[in-house]
Amino acid sequence: MGSPLSSFLRQNKPLFFRIFFILFFSCIPDTANLCSNLSLATTAVQTHSASSDNHFSLKKLTLDGHFSFENIHYAAKDFGNTYHFHPSAVLYPKSISDISSTIKHIFNIGTASQLTVAARGHGHSLQGQAQAHQGVVINMPSLQKPVMKVHTGELPYVDVSGGELWINILHETLKHGLAPKSWTDYLHLTVGGTLSNAGISGQAFLHGPQINNVYQLEVVTGKGDVLTCSEQQNADLFHGVLGGLGQFGIITRARISLEPAPKMVRWIRVLYSEFSIFTKDQEHLISSESSFDYIEGFVIINRTGLLNNWRSSFNPRDPLQASKFNSDGKVLYCLEMAKHFNPDEAGIMDKV
Repeated sequence: MGSPLSSFLRQNKPLFFRIFFILFFSCIPDTANLCSNLSLATTAVQTHSASSDNHFSLKKLTLDGHFSFENIHYAAKDFGNTYHFHPSAVLYPKSISDISSTIKHIFNIGTASQLTVAARGHGHSLQGQAQAHQGVVINMPSLQKPVMKVHTGELPYVDVSGGELWINILHETLKHGLAPKSWTDYLHLTVGGTLSNAGISGQAFLHGPQINNVYQLEVVTGKGDVLTCSEQQNADLFHGVLGGLGQFGIITRARISLEPAPKMVRWIRVLYSEFSIFTKDQEHLISSESSFDYIEGFVIINRTGLLNNWRSSFNPRDPLQASKFNSDGKVLYCLEMAKHFNPDEAGIMDKV
């Protein structure tokens, strides 16, 4: 007589073999998964190897500035805070030659390196335009040349580095009684950054955006060539770079139109609750031949219900009235305007 186990196996042979095969095949390694993991591992090794090769080749360049490969996470952020592409390296150039040599080197390597390049000012782009995934970000504020130079005369202008800030341009040109014709609302931005976009503010209705007030540019192209361009010279490059979001070249120098700086200004804000009236007044002021020197409209949210008490203009020495104005969650519209005048015209400005 057989054992109880033998008897059980004879009676349950189909069930036994089914369990056996399940256990057997479950112990066989997943070859597809192994291949997948191997592929991922190989890709990671290749990426790391390519990155190391790129770093090595960049380190061999003779530069006035330097590359940084560590602590460069800041170059993966911008004002939009939507995209975060981490670069492999950040170039801190001290000369235009640094930018030209780097781009020329990457161009000569070819597409096999997969290196891309982006110029970064103060990172106020919105859609990651100043980022380069696994590429090279050029830190434009590090560019020390050319030195800012103001030219006076019948058609005054200033030559500035692409990494210069507009606030510094204002301070320097005011020493000569001059100022750029068109601005941005925020002046701690680089010249190359705003000229690669547009540079729009309340003077645009009179003078156009900043890109309309440029006489000449110096540009490093995608091949690393340094070219001067204007309306008369390399005109296609000139118009392509202005407002080109950095896709046609990197602005390393700009010649910007200037005008006599105003000696005094009257600043006014007017509030509206009706959008149609707000836009009608704005269009009227912009189209008038003799109007304000600065006109800009924007939307605000009211939170404190001071609409009937808030003045449309106020003494700048006592801005408390303006700072307190919010509004109960209602949407309000505001026209901000400025009128330039000379000191001898102060008596008639209220009437104007």
